[in-house]
Amino acid sequence: MTQAINQNLPEANLYKIFRFTLLANLYIEQIALFAPDPEGLWENKILPGKDPQSHQQHLQPFLECKKITKLQDPSVFSEQYQYVIPVPHKDSLLALVFLRLNPVKTQKAEANEALRFVQLLANVLMVAIENKKLMRQQIDRETRREALRKELEIARLVQNNLFPRQLPREGTCICEASYLPHEEVGGDYYDFLPLDNGGYLICIADVSGKGIPAALLMSNFQASLRTLARRKAGLKEMIAELNFLLKKNGNSEHFITVFLGLYHPSEATLHYINAGHNPPLLIQANGATKVLEAGTTILGIFDPLPFDEEGEVNVHPGDLLFAYTDGLVETMNSEEEMFGLDRVREFLQKHHHETLPDIHQGILEALRAYKSEGPFGDDLTLLSCRFGL
Repeated sequence: MTQAINQNLPEANLYKIFRFTLLANLYIEQIALFAPDPEGLWENKILPGKDPQSHQQHLQPFLECKKITKLQDPSVFSEQYQYVIPVPHKDSLLALVFLRLNPVKTQKAEANEALRFVQLLANVLMVAIENKKLMRQQIDRETRREALRKELEIARLVQNNLFPRQLPREGTCICEASYLPHEEVGGDYYDFLPLDNGGYLICIADVSGKGIPAALLMSNFQASLRTLARRKAGLKEMIAELNFLLKKNGNSEHFITVFLGLYHPSEATLHYINAGHNPPLLIQANGATKVLEAGTTILGIFDPLPFDEEGEVNVHPGDLLFAYTDGLVETMNSEEEMFGLDRVREFLQKHHHETLPDIHQGILEALRAYKSEGPFGDDLTLLSCRFGL
């Protein structure tokens, strides 16, 4: 038995060796070994085949058995077996062995010795099998962890390639972005695309879900968005096409909230559509604030969209567009009160003349001071654009 265990033979082989060893060396007429399967159903391991469900009710009285017991009461088992032998390990019951000895060939002293030997051998067998299970579980956990690590690595690589490599630091529109994923791979996305006509496409989005599915969905979204931008599509056409593709590829199981803005320096206007996203703020040089809410619903659920509206605002030199994802306004303090849009607006009205990096740093510091201890509860993205400088 020890050799078989050390050779790491399959469990079925170990049960066979156990049975044949006992039948060949002791005067045993019948033997059964019951142990729980992965679902907790007790089944006969050395004579498998019978429906495990049929044993459960009959085995129930024996599950509290603490010592070798001679069967007395008439039952399904007393018709075939004389003894029940519990196989304990620490605080759990690993197995129950039922057997019948040949009464003619076995004296009482020999019977007691045989029963103790069966219990010892069964204990060696079941502890070895239990250790094999624990080892398999450990290997499975390590395999899953490695698969998850690779998945996250791929998703992180995909996501990092989505973000623009550089944002403009001078000219008619300068930008700053801050991205703080809640987990290793988040669901936020932002983009800034210079257009052939001298304008700029500004985008911030939040995809449902995490990991590789979210990263791939966002990758498809980015490719479609940039293709539409090169085709010089209007905002309504962009939103309709993006919604169609998301509905088709996501099967209505995933959705995206997105804000798209088209800035035309020559016209000093910002056209935009807000598709279910947290509304960005336009802070004018004098501190006046506009909330950019016009648009439609989230993308990827309805096709066609139930409504669409394109907003338009005039922008002046020094005006600030501040876009963000819900991780900013939904961060909670110890009283479970959200940071909220009003606090964001108040901060920007006081600090909108500062540099964009200083604004981002200041609002993140204010957010960290406000929230309860621990990490942020969601992905957090900030995207700021200063016009006309």
